[in-house]
Amino acid sequence: MEIQIPELEAKKVLSTYEGSNNQLLEYKRKFADVKNFKLTRPQAEYVLKYKDTTPKIARKYIQIVNTFGEKIQEERLLPKPPEQVWCEKLLCESDKAYHIWGKVLDSDQLSAMWLPKATIIQPEKKLNRVIDYSIYDKRPPMEHQKVAIEKLLANDKFILADDMGLGKTTSAVIASLESGAKKVLIVCPASLKINWQREIGNYSDRKVLIVEGRKWGSTFDFYIINYDIIKNYHSTDKSEDSDDYKLLVNAGFELAIVDEAHYISNNTAQRTRLLNDVLEKIPKVWLLTGTPMTSRPINYFNLLKIVDSPLTLNWQSYVRRYCAGYQFRVGQRKVWNTSGASNLDELRERTKSYVLRRMKTDILDLPEKIVTPIFVDLTSKMYEEEMDDFTRISNDNKDKETLSVTLNRLMKVRQLISYEKIPYTCEIIDRCLEQGKKVIVLTNFTMTLDMLHEKYKKNSVTLDGRMSKDKRQENVDRFQTEDKIKVFIGNIKAAGVGITLTAAEVVIMNDLSFVPADHSQGEDRAYRYGQKNSVLVYYPIFENTIEKVIYNILQKKKGVIDQVMGDGEYSESFSRDLLKSLL
Repeated sequence: MEIQIPELEAKKVLSTYEGSNNQLLEYKRKFADVKNFKLTRPQAEYVLKYKDTTPKIARKYIQIVNTFGEKIQEERLLPKPPEQVWCEKLLCESDKAYHIWGKVLDSDQLSAMWLPKATIIQPEKKLNRVIDYSIYDKRPPMEHQKVAIEKLLANDKFILADDMGLGKTTSAVIASLESGAKKVLIVCPASLKINWQREIGNYSDRKVLIVEGRKWGSTFDFYIINYDIIKNYHSTDKSEDSDDYKLLVNAGFELAIVDEAHYISNNTAQRTRLLNDVLEKIPKVWLLTGTPMTSRPINYFNLLKIVDSPLTLNWQSYVRRYCAGYQFRVGQRKVWNTSGASNLDELRERTKSYVLRRMKTDILDLPEKIVTPIFVDLTSKMYEEEMDDFTRISNDNKDKETLSVTLNRLMKVRQLISYEKIPYTCEIIDRCLEQGKKVIVLTNFTMTLDMLHEKYKKNSVTLDGRMSKDKRQENVDRFQTEDKIKVFIGNIKAAGVGITLTAAEVVIMNDLSFVPADHSQGEDRAYRYGQKNSVLVYYPIFENTIEKVIYNILQKKKGVIDQVMGDGEYSESFSRDLLKSLL
């Protein structure tokens, strides 16, 4: 059997090629004019793929983006840039480009033009049905969320890139319920899995499985899985992929929702490649992220590729056009520099049909404070042991101890919870830093404060009871004025009163206080006069722990709990309800 070599086959095709593909004609000319000219493997494959493409009569208006309209205006000395081009013949429709023989509107001159395929604006799809939002009357979506819902439903592949705090999760949940999809995959960071489960439960009684480790089921409607589990399923040798990974890839999901999709912005990372394999098998994919382009346009490429943007048909073209990309030598190798940015207005224009991006300032009346609890699981034998000891000792001494003594015995348990929560708090911090936002983190415990400071040492300042007044003020001033200081880490008591931190847009309560007023006071370090932006407040809460009990009591008594002044005092009514729930 004769082995076919693409490069040789392509050369044979070109030797007799008489078609109208300009790229193929250029290769044919180079074989004739350039000594020792050789096709690369991708070039050869392109020739073989498009060798039989025949000319097409278009005879229609083609809308073009403003950038290219201005370019045509300049080239043809037109009085105004054209918004559309009258296309007489579409000589070649390839993966790379439209080659057009036509004329510019308002001009009688026929001319040959070449326009990149993606300069032709794809019309924005609109939903062709009306959604009955009355069935969601218990937690009705806001008007801007309805817009997002209808955008998602109108597009099989879409990026919902609204700013943090605009309710992307709610929009995606309602859209998924309205889509009719019977089997939905949700991929998110581990810290958000419970939050997704709760949000689905707010709007539906459909069955939800949080995938943990190797545990799978086949009778669920929603499957919630985190990025790390997908990674753990995979072997470096694809032939040795685990049965779990094969099951995931071939599970027959009708819809995938990828939350914090910027986690897969690195096109070369293993996590990205693995998830791309999974998503390729799913007909509908919605990407959610508040930071679609984390730092530069190259981070945007994979997200655009997942939603089938024509901009991603050629990686090198994208890099050259939008990353100011160029090649340079490292030893014997040629390497691409993709760290730059260029033609960003054009990039935004050419992606607007499959990306919805709105900022809080566009939607909300500012300033305002948006408080969001984030529920996560705590799997710690140490916590269980500590709680068993607390319950046993407290019950044995129920009639002998004062309220404050019993509460003080809880301190060790609360400290353990605070320590275990650090990775989840860091996830939130990192997401905020990617967006260039300054963050306040408040905790009750010195150990937690010191560990967070060690992680963000170069970009953080602290404030606690160990500091002098002068040092406290110095750190406050640095956070308010220095661009490089992004994180303020404070003790809830020491940093909760008397200071202004309006440079921050985000407040994270790493752990809950027994004094209800501590929370509102801590939140208001950023949310006060001088704040020009919305303030996002996050409460990471461990499910099935005393934290959840504390949080529930706070919610029930919100607005009526005694406001206690002073460092060592507790709201007695709050504390008694807490112990009643525990013992």
